[in-house]
Amino acid sequence: MSKQSGPAEICREDLCFQAQQAAEKSIKAVYQSKKLVFRYTHNIEELLTHLERSGVVIPDQIKAASELTHYAVEARYPALTEPVSEEEYHEAIRLAEAVVEWAGQMIQQVAKTENSHQREPRR
Repeated sequence: MSKQSGPAEICREDLCFQAQQAAEKSIKAVYQSKKLVFRYTHNIEELLTHLERSGVVIPDQIKAASELTHYAVEARYPALTEPVSEEEYHEAIRLAEAVVEWAGQMIQQVAKTENSHQREPRR
């Protein structure tokens, strides 16, 4: 396993797994905010494809996060795969941060839309 130097000798595989989880849970939060149902999966590409089919515009930068999917399982069993490089680790973090930020923006848009509908006078 590849280890980062530091106080606790953290494995990059574990950090990449957490990055995948952050992206996955953020996407699922977008589903929840839009009152959409998702299939129970860790496959980020599948989750994004279904969102897109539901009318959500998915930027290419967010679609690129599909590559995080392999960390959902493989990174938890590092003996089965090649060690995660420093570069791969940084890319996983960059992708996950982009998804978390995008998801937050999407959820805020839904909240603003809902709030504006609640303020409209009824006729």
